[in-house]
Amino acid sequence: MIYSVLWILAIAVIFWLLIIRPAQRRQKEIAQVQSSIAPGETVVLTSGIFGTVSEVDDLTMHVEIAPGVAIKVARGAVGSVIRPDDELEDEPEDESDEPAVQDDPATTDDDNEER
Repeated sequence: MIYSVLWILAIAVIFWLLIIRPAQRRQKEIAQVQSSIAPGETVVLTSGIFGTVSEVDDLTMHVEIAPGVAIKVARGAVGSVIRPDDELEDEPEDESDEPAVQDDPATTDDDNEER
């Protein structure tokens, strides 16, 4: 009897460690990012829209998505903030002048004409 109770307790602890705890940590990180947003920062909304924050209120903010076009969104709609350090990581590392795709020497022009 006691072993079955221990198994149920062990499963509950594993469930908490693998599912609930990481989700709580992610929610805290997102809330911290959303509360630290300042005008001039580039953000990505949860809908996938990129924009620059132009004004910040308590519960909402104005995000400029194009020159002269600003939308009012809830703070919770911000999925992430793009920092200048993040933009550098997105650049390709290999900037060689070589073509990305090389011709297969096994294929000839005759083979391509038949297809």
